[in-house]
Amino acid sequence: MAEKGSISIHAQNIMPVIKKWLYSDKDIFLREIVSNGCDAIAKYKMLVARGEKTAREAYRVDVVCDKDAGTLTVTDNGIGMTANEIKKYICQVAFSGAEEFLKQYKPEEGDKGGIIGHFGLGFYSAFMVSKKVVIDTKSCEEGAQAVRWTSEDGMAYEIEDSDRAEEGTSVILYLNDEDKEFANMWTVRSVLEKYCAFMPVEIYVSEVVKPEEPKEGEEGEEKKEPKDVAPVLVNDVHPLWMKKPNECTDEEYREFYHNVFHDYDDPLFWIHLNAEFPFNLKGILYFPKLKNEFSSSEGVIKLYNNQVFVADNIKEVIPEFLMLLKGVIDCPDLPLNVSRSFLQNDGYVRKMSDYITRKVADRLMSEFNTKREDYQKYWKDIHPFVKYGCIRDEKFFSRVKEAIIYRTTAGEFLTAKEYKQRNCEGDETLMYYTSDEKRQAQMIEMFTSQGKDVVVMDTLIDNHFMSFLEYAAKEDQVKFRRVDAGLDGLTEEGETDVEAEKKLQELFREATGEKELDVKLATLKSDEMPAMITVEEQSRRFTEMSREWGGGMQMPEKRTLTLNRKHPLIAYLEREDGDADMRKTVCEQVVDLAEMARQPLTAERMVAFLKRSTKILGLAVKE
Repeated sequence: MAEKGSISIHAQNIMPVIKKWLYSDKDIFLREIVSNGCDAIAKYKMLVARGEKTAREAYRVDVVCDKDAGTLTVTDNGIGMTANEIKKYICQVAFSGAEEFLKQYKPEEGDKGGIIGHFGLGFYSAFMVSKKVVIDTKSCEEGAQAVRWTSEDGMAYEIEDSDRAEEGTSVILYLNDEDKEFANMWTVRSVLEKYCAFMPVEIYVSEVVKPEEPKEGEEGEEKKEPKDVAPVLVNDVHPLWMKKPNECTDEEYREFYHNVFHDYDDPLFWIHLNAEFPFNLKGILYFPKLKNEFSSSEGVIKLYNNQVFVADNIKEVIPEFLMLLKGVIDCPDLPLNVSRSFLQNDGYVRKMSDYITRKVADRLMSEFNTKREDYQKYWKDIHPFVKYGCIRDEKFFSRVKEAIIYRTTAGEFLTAKEYKQRNCEGDETLMYYTSDEKRQAQMIEMFTSQGKDVVVMDTLIDNHFMSFLEYAAKEDQVKFRRVDAGLDGLTEEGETDVEAEKKLQELFREATGEKELDVKLATLKSDEMPAMITVEEQSRRFTEMSREWGGGMQMPEKRTLTLNRKHPLIAYLEREDGDADMRKTVCEQVVDLAEMARQPLTAERMVAFLKRSTKILGLAVKE
């Protein structure tokens, strides 16, 4: 016979879970208790707006630390609770007083009156640090009796009348011995500044200081009572992101950035997010100035829910590549789980993520189109972020590709289209680039002397970005070739002396010991270079990426040594009438010089090169 029933959850079973596993960080209990106080005030303000209550002179939440008593007290002057409301909202785990209040008073659509809470579990986080919790409260209902609720474990409790006179609520936490740090004002202030720095109600922190005892022998001293240290305001109830963009000055944006992120450098620029449909989202994203290529990889984007801090760098809302930025995002409609620390993954969140990405892309395009001179100045700082974003997000790339610029060795900045107009023929855009301006200066000069622009691609992300443009974005027809990858346009036309080329190849292979070295004989347009070493672009890139990622399979590079026929050293070798030892020395020196024009020599080769150079200088002086 089938039997139906419902699962029963008992407090003695769930409380250990709440105390140990509900929240990822223990200090988060203070955020929950203070949030409840802010909600109580928000509810009272809603009653005032309806004409049912008289406005208070000031609204505030006070957090008082008492090290001697080992207590932490959070007091608000909000709506308060009756005995029945305590039984309903406190004694039933997961029954949300915030949700019940909103259903009862039905605020205008899209307006929650600033109420933060979504869950009935927040209060019970107090038991993570407390051996006893007391709620002393008086409802704002006319004639309501003040009540006190006491529990030592969150399961058994006692409710009794209280002599409290002021409307509002005090939550007194008697801290566990191992959690007495939360009775220290500076510890509590730090936690409040972390989680509550922008809550919509003024929050003050203070501590009770025990007076010094009279010294032995002193007479006439009356016993002094403990006194409160002057309360310190810890939050800004009107954060900059809650204002409209046209109400904010550049100085305010910079000041907010310095205060929140403790970065002494000014941000490059910022984006003020202000969406109301299809979701409510506000925030400010800053492009920080990078001190080096990856100094901002630990960027911080703080996520808020109704001005309450949730977490840093929530990847469900903030795409990974945007983590290079710094900023704040506040979305009251975030689908949080009960700990408010992690997002439920749904389509709504993805739409928010797409919106943020689009706004960032739009701002980059705006900067490029309207402030190109400034944009070029901070391209060095933002290009790793832009390139990484293009690689990771196809939609982002499609939006910003026209704003991708390349610095030339002459210090100009060109888009791919502009480079093509100045340097290319046909449909394909072939960009010549250098990965090391100083080391490859001689080869760069060969191109620039022919009127070709050479762009600089010298950061770690550039190899990946070039491969992305060539293979993942084929419709843009952009190809990259390093200045040492070929000799297109760098040689003069003329017939090749196959026999001389073959003899020189044998000579250089024997001198260097490289049996597979490919040697070509040509007439370079440069009179100064005796030879060039070129490596096929894709072969070199594959080798470099294998080395970068620690790949076990290392393919040897396909190197070609091109000898400049009109250079005196090569003419000397062609004559075949010199001393065999000197011919070998010249071959080795020519190869090393050509290699050094591309990349550093190995330590062993560098030692040999220096010894050889000294020997050659000695011979020159001797002669």
